[in-house]
Amino acid sequence: MKKQLTISLSPEDASDEKIIVEIIRKECKIRPEDNFTVVKKKRSIDARSRYPFINISAEVFINEEPSPEPVVKSYYKSVSDKKKVYIIGAGPAGYFAALELIEAGIKPVIFERGKDVRARRKDLRNIQQFSIINPDSNYCFGEGGAGTYSDGKLYTRSQKRGDIYKALKIFVEHGAGSDILVDAHPHIGSNKLPLIVSNIRETILHYGGEINFNSRVTDFIVKDSILTGVIVNDKKEFTGDSFILCTGHSARDIYYLLRKKNIKTEQKPFALGIRIEHPQKLIDEIQYKQNPRSKFLPAASYKLTAQISRRGVFSFCMCPGGLIVPSATSPGEIVVNGMSMSGRNSEFANSGIVTAIENEDIMEYERFGEFAGLEFQKEYEKKFFDAGDGSQKAPAQRMTDFVNEKITAQPGKTSYIPGVYGSMLKELLPFFVTDRLKQAFKIFGKKMKGYYSEEAYLVGIESRTSSPVRIPRNPESYEHTETRNLYPCGEGAGYAGGIISAALDGQNTARSVIKKIK
Repeated sequence: MKKQLTISLSPEDASDEKIIVEIIRKECKIRPEDNFTVVKKKRSIDARSRYPFINISAEVFINEEPSPEPVVKSYYKSVSDKKKVYIIGAGPAGYFAALELIEAGIKPVIFERGKDVRARRKDLRNIQQFSIINPDSNYCFGEGGAGTYSDGKLYTRSQKRGDIYKALKIFVEHGAGSDILVDAHPHIGSNKLPLIVSNIRETILHYGGEINFNSRVTDFIVKDSILTGVIVNDKKEFTGDSFILCTGHSARDIYYLLRKKNIKTEQKPFALGIRIEHPQKLIDEIQYKQNPRSKFLPAASYKLTAQISRRGVFSFCMCPGGLIVPSATSPGEIVVNGMSMSGRNSEFANSGIVTAIENEDIMEYERFGEFAGLEFQKEYEKKFFDAGDGSQKAPAQRMTDFVNEKITAQPGKTSYIPGVYGSMLKELLPFFVTDRLKQAFKIFGKKMKGYYSEEAYLVGIESRTSSPVRIPRNPESYEHTETRNLYPCGEGAGYAGGIISAALDGQNTARSVIKKIK
């Protein structure tokens, strides 16, 4: 017999498996002589009441065994001598597309402009400590993509894009904890994700796939609107009939190359703003109504939205117990992002607070055509850099000073390692972004009592929320609308926004290529 139920427990009881099992035994009226197995399906925190509690949904199998979970890796066979499909980019879209191809008996050949996850660490340290930026190896470029060293959140609202459970299972089979299969907002952490990414690489190589690091695609070979090959590092040519392009939202050189080769791209809405940082204990107190929070509760998070002048203003990539990190991909620009380790044990909570940028907002950039948003991004990233001392130090301002238009002479402590300096962010941001943020902060302060605080600091600029360019594709075949053999994929093509949605898009794109080949 199988039963389904949901129980609500205190955080302390929810951390004790014996208590969970005993409560389920009573709820299901299981007799002492019965054998039973509990399979957790979902776990979430409900902090709406005075005392937070944990909801656990489970299936209980009484006097019968649950069906065994399928092992995704068991479907892989060697593809060493099979037909090749080329993948440009080794982020989640590229790696999950590669695994899908291997499952179908097709050999993936991957080109990644950056380095493997271990080698990337030195370049990240150079950015943090010495403001030295490697344009091919940084927080955005390299094995695993932008998500590897910027938090590892696996939550997505894209429930209809594909088999999320399969994607999560692949992470578990490569070293992630099984908790991500049941947590409502699964998270791995930037200290653990690199090892998982390297394990996925080893799986691809073990079954005959090929991965080439330090291999930047510098040209496309196009004839009669058919992509027949790519040039790597300006010298080596690779020809084929299927190319999956998943280079991420910051590969601007690829957009310019597409234009040069007369491959169609389109302007796309995106979002831009700043990153805000509060003491984590303040967010815990607001959300959990506890100070200090229970050791059985994770660092509290939040999600905020507002409508200002017919545009959304919202929290983005919220990182409880996290850090703000420098995410520039070229010298001469300031870009910030957020990350958390698996324990989420930093004293700070940070989040992007951004506003939607529609085409109508940036009409003065229309001379750039489909790259209007891209040039808008670049201009303000450069403006933030030019305001500083030539390093990756970022301008910062107390939230209340920003709203009241007062300069913050000496910002307090932040998690941003390159350092911050006092600024008037109003002078650096577009006027309409400033106006929307100021109004939104007051609204957020009413939604979360205590959020509008002198303890909160703004650090800018948060400009890489998503790509401002879309590479159009056929919704059924996933092939480019005008250029055959080209399959735009993931965040860089404008079809994903996060690790899981990019992974799912990689799988879906690979399936379309498989369908064509088979």
